[in-house]
Amino acid sequence: MIALIKTLQVILALAILILVHEFGHFIFAKLFHIRVDKFFLFFDVGGTKLLSTKTGWFARLFPKGAEWETEYGIGWLPLGGYCKIAGMIDESMDTGHLKTEPQPWEFRTKPAWQRLLVMAGGVLFNFIFAVIMYSTILGIWGEAYIKNEGNSIYVNELAYEMGFRNGDRILAFDDFIPEDFGMLQADLVRQETRKATVLRGGDTLNIYIDHSMIGDVLQSPGMFALAHPFIVSKMDDESPNAGLDIQAGDRIIAIDSTGIDFVQDAWKILGDHRGMTVTVDILRQADTLQKDMQVDTAGRLGIYLQAPEVQSRKYTVAQAIPAGFDKTISTVGGYLKDLKLVFTPSTEAYKSVGSFIAIGQIFPSAWDWYSFLSIVALLSIMLAVMNLLPIPALDGGHIVFTIYEMVTGRKPGDRFLMVTQMIGMILILALMFLAFGNDITRLLR
Repeated sequence: MIALIKTLQVILALAILILVHEFGHFIFAKLFHIRVDKFFLFFDVGGTKLLSTKTGWFARLFPKGAEWETEYGIGWLPLGGYCKIAGMIDESMDTGHLKTEPQPWEFRTKPAWQRLLVMAGGVLFNFIFAVIMYSTILGIWGEAYIKNEGNSIYVNELAYEMGFRNGDRILAFDDFIPEDFGMLQADLVRQETRKATVLRGGDTLNIYIDHSMIGDVLQSPGMFALAHPFIVSKMDDESPNAGLDIQAGDRIIAIDSTGIDFVQDAWKILGDHRGMTVTVDILRQADTLQKDMQVDTAGRLGIYLQAPEVQSRKYTVAQAIPAGFDKTISTVGGYLKDLKLVFTPSTEAYKSVGSFIAIGQIFPSAWDWYSFLSIVALLSIMLAVMNLLPIPALDGGHIVFTIYEMVTGRKPGDRFLMVTQMIGMILILALMFLAFGNDITRLLR
């Protein structure tokens, strides 16, 4: 059931983003009176279509649809979509129009600045969509995060190998002072950190980062968990220990004589004592108490923990729009830093590139509007930035050629465009194979 929910979220998210992107191309083409032959969600490879306004059941129910200039439809392969613009050499590699005289309603006959806007329309709409999504999120739910200042980390094996220790407080990555605790791992990578400054006990230490491990950092989620003290908020009414004198503010400091600094230290001990009784040392103000407590079959004491302090902010509609714009800009900046790492072979960050499988894993296992809209906004930015890469077959490649024409006054030849389009398609296929290969390798592990 979880796999089904994640799959449906991926398909819905991709459908929304594809429609937004292709509509950007479509609306500018129509604005400049360029004919759009097809507008398809997903690919109709082999001519197989789930829906078409010109054929099949839709045409029988709505015969006027067959008379529309543009064929609207849904293909069967959910790996993208396309807007087929008349007179343009695109990923379909349809060159039939080259055998005829240029027509006034074709893409190739329009001024360079109009063709530039048509090509940039998809990317522009993806950015606008991200601003709308982030503004909506901030307007409804506001913004909340755990501050880095004053909080300690609980490390995994990789972070320990790099020199971090449980209880460290991260003060700075080089000259950058991180604010959001949840972004520590991303900040470590994006700042291309050479030196992390931490507070350990009462000492300030420097940890020098080995950049050969950056690829591992990108593939090792949860490097810095919140090291949260085992402080009681209240007792669960259904807890096997409900009758004990346990008060809010009590801190568990040992279980069966094993010291507990943070709640994570207790997990293994409690897991090893499921259904058993343990002796717990409790610090209450200046006093240390001992109590025998029952561990349930799930390895829990039935205690609600004191929640970490959360920094939150609410936005009015007027505040949410500029805040959504700022959020989009900062997310674009972060993603550009990620791409820089991917294209730096020495970091081995290319091993973190993922396909639809990786995208599916980031969606929650249960439907949640906040998570869904947040992920869709991020994916919209990723789609826009990726399409701006100056690779033939992507929007960025077409934009580069058009700008070259505007600067030099010389239009690239049709044969040149066909060859570069083919090269671009090969590069994109290679990137897709890399992404699927990485995902399969991760699954096998």
